[in-house]
Amino acid sequence: MKLTGKHIVNEVPSKVWEILMDTQMLAKVVPGISSLEKLSDNSFKSTLNIKLGPVSGSFSGNLLLEDIVEQKSFTLKAKQNSKIGNANATIKIELATAGDQQTAIAFDGDAQLSGLLATMGQRIIGGVSQTLTKQFFTNLEKELELINNG
Repeated sequence: MKLTGKHIVNEVPSKVWEILMDTQMLAKVVPGISSLEKLSDNSFKSTLNIKLGPVSGSFSGNLLLEDIVEQKSFTLKAKQNSKIGNANATIKIELATAGDQQTAIAFDGDAQLSGLLATMGQRIIGGVSQTLTKQFFTNLEKELELINNG
């Protein structure tokens, strides 16, 4: 499954970068994360709870940040396992200035699903990924607003 898109947020790239590199903030903005534990500088143990139409499950696994170019880009690699199947994703995320106080966040990658998750979720996965993406950016904008007004 291809994951690609672009979104503009009302904040400078350095502030967006801070949130994306902060474990506690990342756990708040990524939909479905119930726990995120830092194992090393760029490696995390994660637990996610995701519902894909009739299929839901708790996933555990690892998140890894690679190819980090400070305040510009990184690659997120996720390997998540559950009783209903596995999900592996590799997504490149890039930040760019998009005006005075705005950041363009572009993402491009893909995810592979296996097991019951792939069988049952395949029909609805496109819509769910769009919903989760929208939720991620809504959460990110909310956290940026709290930081700026707090």
